[in-house]
Amino acid sequence: MPLPHFLLLVVATMLAAAVTLWVSLSAGVPLVAFGLLALSAAALLHLSRGGHDHDR
Repeated sequence: MPLPHFLLLVVATMLAAAVTLWVSLSAGVPLVAFGLLALSAAALLHLSRGGHDHDR
């Protein structure tokens, strides 16, 4: 992947995250709810992966 495409992808991801946070915080969703959602999503993703090989 060429560098300009990669950088554009990174910028687009950061903009989407910023817009999501701005809209939801404007709607009154507490920041703690986002933290809990992110932690539970990370835990779910970790537990859903097969072959937990932690002895690398």
